[in-house]
Amino acid sequence: MEAKLFRESIGMVLRELRLGQGRTLREVAQDGHVSLGYLSEVERGHKEASSEMLAAIAASLRVPLWHILRLVARDLAKRDTGGGEANLARAA
Repeated sequence: MEAKLFRESIGMVLRELRLGQGRTLREVAQDGHVSLGYLSEVERGHKEASSEMLAAIAASLRVPLWHILRLVARDLAKRDTGGGEANLARAA
């Protein structure tokens, strides 16, 4: 299994949260003061969002940034070829 890029996982999580709220890209972009094109690129995993942009998007989605990062960590662990969360616990 090929390793997933961090930006791809962030994009997937952001899209799932947005769609789960029944909101459009335009609504989230406007609420977060982020350009529509940029948000689209982030959701598709083509752009790396800065921490400030992620915080703005999280605020627009009305979820704490730590929640987004937790979902991203779970996604990456699930896809880890070496065993996922069990390996992370041993490495800590």
